[in-house]
Amino acid sequence: MTQAPGSHRLLLLLCALLLLACTPTPQDGSALQQPAGEPLKVVFVYIDPLGDRGWTWAHDQGRLAIEETFGEQVETSYVEHLPGAGDPTEAIRALAEQGYDVIFTTSFDFIEPTEQVAQEFPKSWFISISGDETAPNLSTVFGRMEMAPYLSGLVAGAATQSNQIGYIAAFDIPEVVRGLNAFTLGVRAVNPEAEVQVRYIGSWFAPEQEVATAHTLLEAGVDVLTQHQASTVIQQAAQEAGVASIGYHSDMRRFVGDSVLTSAVWDWRAKYTEVIGQILAGTYQSESYYGHEVVDLAPVSPQVSAATVAQVEGQETALRSGAADVFCGPLRSNTEVLVVEAGKCLTDAELFTMQWYAEGVVGDAPAPAPGGLGQSSDKAPAWQLIEPTSRLAP
Repeated sequence: MTQAPGSHRLLLLLCALLLLACTPTPQDGSALQQPAGEPLKVVFVYIDPLGDRGWTWAHDQGRLAIEETFGEQVETSYVEHLPGAGDPTEAIRALAEQGYDVIFTTSFDFIEPTEQVAQEFPKSWFISISGDETAPNLSTVFGRMEMAPYLSGLVAGAATQSNQIGYIAAFDIPEVVRGLNAFTLGVRAVNPEAEVQVRYIGSWFAPEQEVATAHTLLEAGVDVLTQHQASTVIQQAAQEAGVASIGYHSDMRRFVGDSVLTSAVWDWRAKYTEVIGQILAGTYQSESYYGHEVVDLAPVSPQVSAATVAQVEGQETALRSGAADVFCGPLRSNTEVLVVEAGKCLTDAELFTMQWYAEGVVGDAPAPAPGGLGQSSDKAPAWQLIEPTSRLAP
């Protein structure tokens, strides 16, 4: 990553953060009031290394947009959660002790630690990416990501020749199952004979395991690969095997090439700048946001036919306008059970608890859901704090 002039890196082990957390901070229960003339200190806690080119990379584009938009009014930093790191609670608490005004925690794995620390530091704002619990100083922000996987499924379903598509997933939790089902519904909308073979690897970011699983699926005859993972290694494996892929989290075609037919992407820039702008103005209020603003479909590859592009564009218009919904019936599970009746659509509550597989999903037993962090390792906990990045280079 290229940093702004004057930026500096501090490499801190978790134990150092724990020591910082022991320093008391005065708390009076009042809402955050930014002192005049002082920059708003904003920090992002990332689940993966910044170089993943996926989930964390997409969030960092939002952080950079904050710097570009607000200049000297803000000072941003970020913490990389390296593979094998331990419980993030103390690290998040240490950041609050250091006086950060706004703390973005960018993973499902950080929900409970964020809720806990937010109770202890009512003068700081906490923005949890995922979750459903709010407080006067705690917001939750997430996107209706089912739209983009559905649209990318249309592309994958039209592209497959073997009618076998591989899907490498992290955990059998509703967020992941929802994306898998949406993708499969898109595939089957254009190709009712196609199947989506899902494999769970029990991690959000495990490049070696992702590649090994991709090769297993390729050997089983799939000719399109996609994932709910944070790196581009699956796209690279597909390209090397001469097959197509669908990216996730970011526009992975820009990193790998035209064999990536499109990607379901997160775009946090507008939402993050909106939140920080309102905090600076003193008008921000706690929210539970779940909308389309932070999701999108990346531009399609030249390898995608004009007819498929037209179909995708038409469906995207219908979904964004509310004229269509991904999860409206009739919908059947892969065990031939009628899950959603004709004329009915799933509610948000039903989306958030989804634990059934759509017709067309073929898979092995899933990995257990994370009981804290989405990765396990015998390595010692390791966190990397990069502070402050200040402003973008001119």
